[in-house]
Amino acid sequence: MKSITINGSQRESVGKKATKALRNAGQVPCVMYGGDKAFHFSSPELAFSKLVYTPNAHTVVIALDNGEEYNAVMQDIQFHPVTDRITHVDFYQIFENKEITMEIPVKTIGSSKGVMNGGNLRMPYRKLRVKAIPSKLPDFVEIDITPLKIGSKFYITELANEDYKFLHPDNTVVCQVRRSRLAVIADDDDEEVEAGDVPATETDDTAAVQE
Repeated sequence: MKSITINGSQRESVGKKATKALRNAGQVPCVMYGGDKAFHFSSPELAFSKLVYTPNAHTVVIALDNGEEYNAVMQDIQFHPVTDRITHVDFYQIFENKEITMEIPVKTIGSSKGVMNGGNLRMPYRKLRVKAIPSKLPDFVEIDITPLKIGSKFYITELANEDYKFLHPDNTVVCQVRRSRLAVIADDDDEEVEAGDVPATETDDTAAVQE
């Protein structure tokens, strides 16, 4: 998994007055958990753009101005209710020999036979919750939808592997092709559909709810 470096400065004062001054200066107050003890630091708000405003999953290297570096993942983020600016970020320190849990984006490849025949590809999850040691975490979970016919479902058990495990029930449907009113009726759903005869399809993606 790719990593993003965020430069920061350790905070000596964590009171409301000091926190407000940091935000006024374009800095974001942060807290790191997971180590021997929690510690506070701040980073420029612009440093979080590649971490927050992206659908991709990343680990983080927190590089402090005193030379110390910590590997971490973002655990929580807060935004101002009016301006939508970042007001606070929590990180969790990670260690190479300890498993962590992250939500990993789902990526589809291929062209579904069912969609070509007019079905609708539906994906209840844009991200899947995965548990592994940091070095085994994938950048994304890849699903080949080519074999999916109208009425077919792709279950999470079909993604099982030795590098990481999914924290979802075995009957979780990751994606499926549902029949639409305009679907082409084909024997065994294997008939070739002429390019000009393929009706428009829609994808009904609903983001996964975090714990």
